Amino acid sequence: MKNLTLENITKACQGTYHGDKSLCNREVEGVVIDSRKVKPGYLFVAIDGVKVNAHKFIPDTVKAGALCVVSHEDLGETDFPYILVESTGQALLDIAKLYRDSFDIKVVGITGSAGKTSTKEMIASVAAQKYCVHKTLGNFNNEWGLPITIFGLEEKHQVAILEMGVNHFGEMRRLSSVASPDICLITNIGVAHLEFFKTREGIFREKTQMIQDMKNGGTIILNGDDDLLSQTAPIKGVSPIFFGMGEENSFYADHIKPLGLKGTACTIYLPDEVSFDCVVPLPGIHMVSNALAGAAVGYTLGLTPEEIKSGIEGLPSIPGRNNIIKTERLIILDDCYNANPVSMKASIDVLDMAIGRKVAILGDMGELGDNTGALHREVGVYAAEKGIDLVCGIGPISKELVDGASKGEYAAEGLWFETKAEFLDAMGGLLKEGDNVLVKASHGMQFTEIVEALQTI
Repeated sequence: MKNLTLENITKACQGTYHGDKSLCNREVEGVVIDSRKVKPGYLFVAIDGVKVNAHKFIPDTVKAGALCVVSHEDLGETDFPYILVESTGQALLDIAKLYRDSFDIKVVGITGSAGKTSTKEMIASVAAQKYCVHKTLGNFNNEWGLPITIFGLEEKHQVAILEMGVNHFGEMRRLSSVASPDICLITNIGVAHLEFFKTREGIFREKTQMIQDMKNGGTIILNGDDDLLSQTAPIKGVSPIFFGMGEENSFYADHIKPLGLKGTACTIYLPDEVSFDCVVPLPGIHMVSNALAGAAVGYTLGLTPEEIKSGIEGLPSIPGRNNIIKTERLIILDDCYNANPVSMKASIDVLDMAIGRKVAILGDMGELGDNTGALHREVGVYAAEKGIDLVCGIGPISKELVDGASKGEYAAEGLWFETKAEFLDAMGGLLKEGDNVLVKASHGMQFTEIVEALQTI
């Protein structure tokens, strides 16, 4: 791998090299933290899990042909090379930064409370119309996932799109210092992870830390529809560019026409009075917002309006994220990868566009702090106000959601199930042919099981 010699890795980690000195100029063939993925010539970084000491797998990696190991334990005299560091987690980030800095490519950094992954996919679809794009896989956006993504960079890549997610104060700079983005984009400031950040203002402060590591001459792109982001003053002397639904934004949309679950037609406006009509192929007004984010990044990267339009309209669907599944009896809106109040309401908005009976199967949302009950109830009230016909809540906290849906001014039919098993037993008798069914919950609820079961009805 480019620039990843054992000598350079040791310096980047501020570690101590132990072993055959003649190997110091060898470049590693890959970097992994999963011992099962080691191949000949690879570097294994032994990061301990909550319950597992990764160092016990070091002999297995050596047998598999690992060139070297990074360890925070002194291994003593060995017949294989290793680099001793204070923290293997920090070493992983240091190595990733070394590798990222060896590439002269444009990096787009994405963060926000909700919609990071769907926005990333939209931007990637747009940028791919002109460039060879490397992007974060799935939601590999934390202190382990970001380095793993960066290690996937190859000489052919021209643009890297890196998603960064944080749960605690101080995490963003650890990520952004590695990514060193040329373009910083923030989707929104919601209420995800309030358990740790306490307030939206706290989330705002942490998310915007990404900009501190933006390269000179970089671009800041923010959601102008977000009340906090829209008030952002210049940072590092750079004035933000805004996207949103209003004409006050540099990138905006109008003539918005929902096409049910087929998507949304709209007109997108770029600077210099340039515009084009397009169809955003996934439903929901938030997907129009994602399209505007894609347009803003594409414009910054020098794409033509025709290329931007092609990228928006060519966006592929992703399992678990606004993925439409049509069966003989149902239309399923699979958005079960994760959930917070902002994304939950956005998905309800999408369901609201459907033609026919609307059913929302919703689960617990995690990490909401002291307001957990109230925020669940708020989502239930919102579902009822949107005219959702049946709201099924699954999980202990979702009882509040069902209460909000069934007891408010616009009361919907609400059913609460303490467990997935209880719901799955009753599911067949609840759904009717032609129903439009939204499935959404926090990742830990593992609602993919419900999506799979629905396809068998």
